Amino acid sequence: MTEFARRLKQCREKKKSTNSMWTQQYVANKIGMARTTYTAYENGTKLPPLDTVNSIAILLDVTTDYLTGRTDTSIEHTSKKEEAEFEKWKNDPKLDLFFQEFDQADDEKQAALLAVWEVLKKDKN
Repeated sequence: MTEFARRLKQCREKKKSTNSMWTQQYVANKIGMARTTYTAYENGTKLPPLDTVNSIAILLDVTTDYLTGRTDTSIEHTSKKEEAEFEKWKNDPKLDLFFQEFDQADDEKQAALLAVWEVLKKDKN
């Protein structure tokens, strides 16, 4: 069995463990093919064309790189909430000032700032 076949089956079965509708037939219907064709992908006896790999990845909410074994990270994007929180943090003028000053400081001052930060983190706990 290829890595693609193993991961494809694993992803579908993970979804099926929380919702029984995620059968091979369900996935095959969603991507517009016969169940026997989809089953061959899971068994590793056939490889799908790239456009089908892409459709499967979208349906299973994983990356094509994960399905094909190029990475062990299955999620490509952060959630919209995480993106919004990051944008808010990134655009905070107080942080911008801190990071500009930190970046412009020499190595000795950066080390001192990091040491102060470590002390502050310990005080918080």
